[in-house]
Amino acid sequence: MADNLPSEFDVVVIGTGLPESIIAAACARSGQRVLHVDSRNYYGGNWASFSFSGLLSWIKENQQKTDTNDECEDWRKLILENEEVISLSKKDKTIQHVEDFCFGDRDSAEDVEEAGALPKLPVFGASGAEGVAQESEKECPPVESALPEAESREPEKATGTEPASATEGNDAEVTSENESSHSTALGESTLELGKTEAAPSETSAQEPKKVTYSQIVREGRRFNIDLVSKLLYSRGLLIDLLIKSNVSRYAEFKNATRILAFREGKVEQVPCSRADVFNSRQLTMVEKRMLMKFLTFCLDYEQHPDEYQDYKNSTFSQFLSTRKLTPSLQHFILHSIAMVSEADCSTLEGLQATKKFLQCLGRYGNTPFLFPLYGQGEIPQCFCRLCAVFGGIYCLRHSVQCLVVDKESGRCKAIVDHFGQRISANYFIVEDSYLSESVCTNVCYRQISRAVLITDQSVLNTDSEQQVSVLTVPPVDPGKPAVCIIELCSSTMTCMKDTYLVHLTCPSTKTAREDLEPVVQKLFNLNTEEEETENEELGKPRVLWAVYFNMRDSSGIDKNSYDGLPSNVYVCSGPDSALGNDCAVKQAETIFQEMFPTEEFCPPPPNPEDIIYDEDEIAPEESGFSNLPETKPESSSEESSSRDSTAVKKEGNEE
Repeated sequence: MADNLPSEFDVVVIGTGLPESIIAAACARSGQRVLHVDSRNYYGGNWASFSFSGLLSWIKENQQKTDTNDECEDWRKLILENEEVISLSKKDKTIQHVEDFCFGDRDSAEDVEEAGALPKLPVFGASGAEGVAQESEKECPPVESALPEAESREPEKATGTEPASATEGNDAEVTSENESSHSTALGESTLELGKTEAAPSETSAQEPKKVTYSQIVREGRRFNIDLVSKLLYSRGLLIDLLIKSNVSRYAEFKNATRILAFREGKVEQVPCSRADVFNSRQLTMVEKRMLMKFLTFCLDYEQHPDEYQDYKNSTFSQFLSTRKLTPSLQHFILHSIAMVSEADCSTLEGLQATKKFLQCLGRYGNTPFLFPLYGQGEIPQCFCRLCAVFGGIYCLRHSVQCLVVDKESGRCKAIVDHFGQRISANYFIVEDSYLSESVCTNVCYRQISRAVLITDQSVLNTDSEQQVSVLTVPPVDPGKPAVCIIELCSSTMTCMKDTYLVHLTCPSTKTAREDLEPVVQKLFNLNTEEEETENEELGKPRVLWAVYFNMRDSSGIDKNSYDGLPSNVYVCSGPDSALGNDCAVKQAETIFQEMFPTEEFCPPPPNPEDIIYDEDEIAPEESGFSNLPETKPESSSEESSSRDSTAVKKEGNEE
């Protein structure tokens, strides 16, 4: 039972966001005893993904913001005279200004039940407040069933045992460099749900299939809606970590298939690879040569400092204007390749961003980006699973009352949970949202504006309906942030057939709706079914449902900004506004190295054949129940079974 946990651990981690989950996995992998708790009933915190009904519950919870009362005050008796407490917050204040809108007939869905839903909300595995799942390597499969998104995956997908489905025939596989050229496909997914026959763009543009709100509710389990919208750079830190640690076997990925630009009121595709540039019909032959020459320069700009030396103090936009590039090429490079601010980005920053983009091209496809099937919320769960495989204990719906600090040494000694149990540890990792206002008095937070739309067609229709698109909409007013848009199709397993899931993100200047609605109005039709007229633009996708919210950005805050935190308490931030995940990975590695400077960060898992068993573990062989090969950890059988189905394979020794 969760109210009878062991009283001593090496590391206690509070919160299951991406940085905390990476740290927990790294600690367990290095042999530390890890307790990983979260007061929420789902993994991921603000990195989580929800089914449609799950997201509606999350919206309702954040709109009400009810206070949580202490279950009991008996825990104060556990505090000694030479100790003091740092109380933790019982209320999540990281989400604000939540507004949702239905552009269909909401009343018609009142009596509609979600297909495949249980009579009441399911318990998310045995890792909740009522039960603790202490996972050894032989107990690996139950961890998958305890992961939160099991309830929102497709009924056809096994959620209890296999780390990855073997049905993803054409989805991008992250493999070694030598394999990637022939094992990666940019085509449509062969997933049964996402498979859609290519239709002429004229037909899809003029006659999008009518999708009602009641259909969305009924097919709610087809949705996996991310709270934070991110992509993985194919040569980014997270991909490298997934491959190195072999956590990649627990997830599958799909290529982002196209990069789009919004210019002069139109959405158009950006040619970014060599093949795209030469096949492009929107560029003249002269423009193609200009673009290739500049992109070639960006790949090794450090070798030609004389080319940009005079513009170090200029903006990247000013530098581009001196490079004999047409206005359309400057727009493509600035907003869709470098993806930087026109007003604030320096020349060097722009060149670095362009080089990063170009270096990621071609590793797994024609764009630099990968997206995890079933949503970004899968990634924290993958690292939680690794932690559990190496003995970590997980408890959801398990809140912590306070940190116990020794007055003499100033170090944190223990936590006291909501059952009144005192648990000691050497190190404590706390997600920022759990810290009380008194600790965060001097912290200045930024905000992220987010919107999630369910639409009936793509922002740019083509012969293929299964497109994963990245679009940057530049600001109208100078100084305002650009809006990053990620449009997901049904083959990403994040939305139902004949719909698209559109994520909008930008750093906040006002509320999310004020920041993002002008962009939504430019690209989408917001009229309800009753308001539609014959004069409506047929090319504009219709929004079926939308939600806006502001999320706290706690990245980049110095630890000294927090008031009175002991030296052995480390704070992990929530998601930042960047498109990639480098910030979370860097933070996790930095914290781990501070705690265990002599340990390797997330080393590759051992080869099961090299594991030396103690006499106690060989005992079953003597009794005739099994021989030694059959007593291998469960993870070894998963490794062999997932060689064909995993989407991210370990790299070879070529690097």
